[in-house]
Amino acid sequence: MAGLVKMAINEYTNLVDSISDPRVYDWPLMQSPIPTLMMVITYLYVVVFLGPRLMANRKPFKLNNVLIIYNAAQVCFSLVMLWEHLMSGWLLDYSYKCQPVDYSHNPTALRMANLCWWYYISKLTEFADTLFFVLRKKDNQISLLHLYHHSLTPLETWICVKFIAGGHGTFSNLINNIVHVIMYFYYMVSAMGPEYQKYLWWKKHLTTIQLVSSYMLLLYGFTAKTLYDSFHHIYS
Repeated sequence: MAGLVKMAINEYTNLVDSISDPRVYDWPLMQSPIPTLMMVITYLYVVVFLGPRLMANRKPFKLNNVLIIYNAAQVCFSLVMLWEHLMSGWLLDYSYKCQPVDYSHNPTALRMANLCWWYYISKLTEFADTLFFVLRKKDNQISLLHLYHHSLTPLETWICVKFIAGGHGTFSNLINNIVHVIMYFYYMVSAMGPEYQKYLWWKKHLTTIQLVSSYMLLLYGFTAKTLYDSFHHIYS
């Protein structure tokens, strides 16, 4: 039995190595999906079970200053990644019709691949969004959709870095960065107190922005040529 398990693991490893991007093999957290999967499982355990249990008989934490710093950092992080997406291809070099992944060691291609890794890391940092809800006892904001989103995106972005670090798929990252700049800026100002609420007159448009960006990406991604170019190397 142990021999069969070992053989299955070896076959899986050989298969993954044969179709993955060799440039990212020795990058942190990229050799195996297990560390990312374990982080997601730990995240879910903490925010669904452990955190609420520990907070059950405690008063909500007042984290306004922490939230201001955290959200400001996320705004800056998203702005830097947005700039890098533009400079790595989307401003001048990439085709908006169909852009295959460049697996070469060209400096621009490596810059985009490195950016994909940082985008993956950004999804791990967003676990803090839910943790702050738990510490502030805002359980009503921890919806099933919220948990699904924060659990899925680290796994999804890990797969993207491992196999398709660049190309057409990064357009969704670019749009996501734009939305996150707006979203985290809103959260930052909200945490500053009631006297700043008058500057958030555009709050009602925030959900609309998120929905429009999602529908736009959905429509943009529904082209057979895009899917073919992005994943062609896996099947060739």
